[in-house]
Amino acid sequence: MIPVTKPYLPSREKLDRYIDGIYERAWLTNNGPLVQELTQRLEAYLGVENLLLVGNGTLALQIAYRALNVSGNESSEAITTPFTYIATASSLKWEGVEPVFVDIDPDTWCLDPANIEVAITSATKAIVPVHVFGNACDVEAIDTIAQRHGLKVIYDGAHAFGVTYKGNSLLSHGDATTLSFHATKLFHSIEGGAIIFKHKEDLERARRMTNFGLASPEEITDVGINAKMSEFQAAMGLCVLDEIDVNLKGREKIWHTYEEALKDRVKLQHRNHFASYNYAYFPMMLKDQRELISTLDHFRSKNISARRYFYPSLDVVSYGRAVDSTISRDVSSRIICLPIFHGLSEDDQRLIAASVVDISASSLGEGVL
Repeated sequence: MIPVTKPYLPSREKLDRYIDGIYERAWLTNNGPLVQELTQRLEAYLGVENLLLVGNGTLALQIAYRALNVSGNESSEAITTPFTYIATASSLKWEGVEPVFVDIDPDTWCLDPANIEVAITSATKAIVPVHVFGNACDVEAIDTIAQRHGLKVIYDGAHAFGVTYKGNSLLSHGDATTLSFHATKLFHSIEGGAIIFKHKEDLERARRMTNFGLASPEEITDVGINAKMSEFQAAMGLCVLDEIDVNLKGREKIWHTYEEALKDRVKLQHRNHFASYNYAYFPMMLKDQRELISTLDHFRSKNISARRYFYPSLDVVSYGRAVDSTISRDVSSRIICLPIFHGLSEDDQRLIAASVVDISASSLGEGVL
């Protein structure tokens, strides 16, 4: 079976050298030297400041809500998109914040700024947009709305590693942006995540929160939990970062192979022209749900694993309230992501693209190619 994704595994020899150092120091966690090194190198690579490493991407969201005073208040709400992974909404709900789902743009598949203001109430504390599939949101429109209403903006940037906007890091927009470093992501540390804060004081507060609220071994200043990244996670992250260009180039080549074969057969995401793209995913929209089911069945017959991202639209899940999300429901019923990962062979790429062409031709009554 060709998997839909596969973790990038860097040089084992380099990883072993990092692990040897961990054994020599016997410093496994609590802001060890590898965590410090990875923090500095990621800030330099991404072109950001105030980056905090944490144990995973969901913790990144939860800590960001807490550090920015979005959670911990009675009857708090946050406006977000229904077209995203469940963690975006469940992390809000877990923190006692009611998700309010508003509809997406039919072409970019990101939160549509035009739908935000109608959903704002006296309980609204934040806007939580998602850079879906690494496609940049309309950050300027969203930030303007937030400033007008005194709201925090926390971007879920789980897919947006390395993306730039107008020449600067996309991740520097909003009051915070969170990242996921899960094993299947473009950049990973097996498990892990990060938060990039606009203000240093928010970073420092969040840092204390990730370490039980401790300002020092004898001083507790905040309510906190344990959300720290370990040295072993940081070791993998450093190795993957060393080889990130190899991974990026491999994915970009696969992405363009699919695009060339399928651009006239399926609808592709309309990308933000002011932003770069990291080729982390290849989502495609089919004619209707019937064609989607037929395509998945055809893939299974060819031993190809594809996945529906993101289904169902979260406005149908009993997590919060929803303003009309008709577009999200339609989009989520027709989206499939094709396999894309470093090391996917050219033969497998051609097989995957040909399989889409086959089912597309059949649905149009052209006969299977």
